[in-house]
Amino acid sequence: MNFNTVDDLLDFAISEEEKASKFYVGLADRMDRPWMKKIFIEFSMEELGHKAVLVGIKKGGDLQPLQEQILDLKILEGLHSEEIPADNIDYQQALIIAMQAEKESYILYTSLAELAQDEKAKNVLYRLAQEEAKHKLRFEMEYDDMILTEN
Repeated sequence: MNFNTVDDLLDFAISEEEKASKFYVGLADRMDRPWMKKIFIEFSMEELGHKAVLVGIKKGGDLQPLQEQILDLKILEGLHSEEIPADNIDYQQALIIAMQAEKESYILYTSLAELAQDEKAKNVLYRLAQEEAKHKLRFEMEYDDMILTEN
């Protein structure tokens, strides 16, 4: 990935947030229980909220990294890597897929921030990475509450 301008970077991030929103709508569509669907639709809406923030930044706004550290429960790291079927996934499998997606987004944004020369771009990317870490944490907490607690 090569970004010649901050706008190029913002366009990429906007596109990633759109993809993430569609990803969560897709997970919601695969859930058979209304409360499961609702959780993933809420995440889809959050991703669209991130997109709106990025569009605002592109129009001249600013976004600073959070000063707080985001906890990582490392639940995903403790799970066995297994192939998850494309159809008929259960809630546990959907949470694993979501945790992995958020982890990958965090790694992507952190890596891009480390490469960024522009301070505004660096701040935006670190903030996006923090948002993805917060999402992963929420999925980990849900997994802990709904899956690990039941077992």
